[in-house]
Amino acid sequence: VQLQACGGGLVQAGGSLRLSCEASGRIFSTYVVGWFRQAPGKEREFVSAIRWSGIDLYYGDSAKGRFTTSRDNAKNTVYLQMNSLEPEDTARYYCAAGVFGYNSGGRSHPSSYDYWGQGTHVTVSS
Repeated sequence: VQLQACGGGLVQAGGSLRLSCEASGRIFSTYVVGWFRQAPGKEREFVSAIRWSGIDLYYGDSAKGRFTTSRDNAKNTVYLQMNSLEPEDTARYYCAAGVFGYNSGGRSHPSSYDYWGQGTHVTVSS
C-alpha cells in the first residue's frame, strides 16, 4: 500500500483546508486510514481515523468539532476537512494505513500503523 498526502499550505487563523490521502495498491475494507500530525519538537499526534468501508470514525481531541474525515472509495482517497484552523494546528500532517478491529484503541497509536505517506505541511498564521 502506498499513500500520498497533499493539500497542505498556508492559511490564516479561522480558515479551512482539505487534505487528501490517495491510496494505491491492495486496499481492503478492513483497512483503517488514520491522520496524524507532528509539530516541530513534539510527538506525533493522532487526529482522526476512518475505516476504508466508511464506518467506524474516530477523532482525537484536537479534531473534535472542527475536523471531518471522509473517504471516496471510487478515488481511493481519504479526506481531512479542517475548519476553524488555529496557529496550534500548524504541523506536518501524515496519513497512515493499517488493519484494526472495530473500535480498536490501536487506531490512535502511530506505531500500530503499517503504511505511511510522506506528509503535507500545514501552516496557520495568526
